[in-house]
Amino acid sequence: MTVMVSGFMGCGSPHKIIDKLVELGVKNLTLICNDTAWPGYGVGKMVVTKQFSKIMTSHIGLNPESGRQLNNKETEFQLIPQGTLVERIRTGGAGLGGFLTPTGLGTAVEEGKQIIEANGQNYLLELPLKADVAIIGAHIVDKKGNCYYRGATRNFAPLMAMACETVIVEADNLVEVGEIQHENIVTPHIFVDYIIDGGKN
Repeated sequence: MTVMVSGFMGCGSPHKIIDKLVELGVKNLTLICNDTAWPGYGVGKMVVTKQFSKIMTSHIGLNPESGRQLNNKETEFQLIPQGTLVERIRTGGAGLGGFLTPTGLGTAVEEGKQIIEANGQNYLLELPLKADVAIIGAHIVDKKGNCYYRGATRNFAPLMAMACETVIVEADNLVEVGEIQHENIVTPHIFVDYIIDGGKN
């Protein structure tokens, strides 16, 4: 199963869901996430317990265990430029066939990818990313599933919610329908399948 997890260095991650997955010991997952956080924080906890067989991410520098698993070939890593990663997720959610970018031309990033010329310039064709499940964190969620994110905790969450078959949101604060002002709803309830009360209010 492929799972997208929101969070930037663990900020905006669904920590209680992650803790439950560690407790359950689910294995052989493919992770799509901005980074692998720290060994004892966010998805870094699941890296330490070797619950991922493959990780698609933009960087692993904050988690020495990720680097160790990469160097020892214990886990397959696909390192993707951050802007490319988020755009691949966005195109997956938008139902597009991919996008063109100059990022990675002439580097290891272009290996195995189609190069397309447009307007006299070469671009890499980057394909969309989708997943079976997204687990995301949101600051306020109403009981219908409408989500509000506080500050930078928004990160990848809204796009991941659009790019996955099943979306589980962990709410820092679970409120009644109508308590979130309409203009503050970032992820509408139509994208959310399950709500977990994070109990932080």
